[in-house]
Amino acid sequence: MQVHSGKEGQTVLLVERMITKEILESCFIPVRRLRKKYHGEWHEVTEKLFPGYVFMVTEQPQPLYEELKKIPALTRMLGRWGEYFTPLSEADVRMMEKLQNGSEERGGLEVEISKIAVEEGRRIRILSGPLVNLEGQIKKVNLHKRTAAVEMEFMGRKTVVYLGVEIVETLE
Repeated sequence: MQVHSGKEGQTVLLVERMITKEILESCFIPVRRLRKKYHGEWHEVTEKLFPGYVFMVTEQPQPLYEELKKIPALTRMLGRWGEYFTPLSEADVRMMEKLQNGSEERGGLEVEISKIAVEEGRRIRILSGPLVNLEGQIKKVNLHKRTAAVEMEFMGRKTVVYLGVEIVETLE
């Protein structure tokens, strides 16, 4: 479900409080772990993977949609069925499972930092993490910012997602 950027956490809390578990299995915001340097030190941070989106798991999309329409705070955010509240395709679900790479955070999705080695000529070798499954889709690795730009098809269009990398080995 598309929501106002910055309101994802509030939306999850509201939906979890208002919708029964019989209709809604889980509601979550996919996040990614990154390393950022500030104050001269590297810190691990968590950021939203898809800002402006909240993901819900249900076997009953139509009753869920009807219940969501009853929540006054969400009425403005929900559009027509096909515009803002869209079921994920099987390919999108598989892609999210690849990103998850075995880690699960509160029933949601948390993309861990991939460990890489930098070889001679700044060639990158992925040692572990979600990038292992996405080697062919990596468009650029920024060693300074410790991110990898990954191009993937999601919700019917190509998008670039930035995932965290950690350099654990330098070979020259």
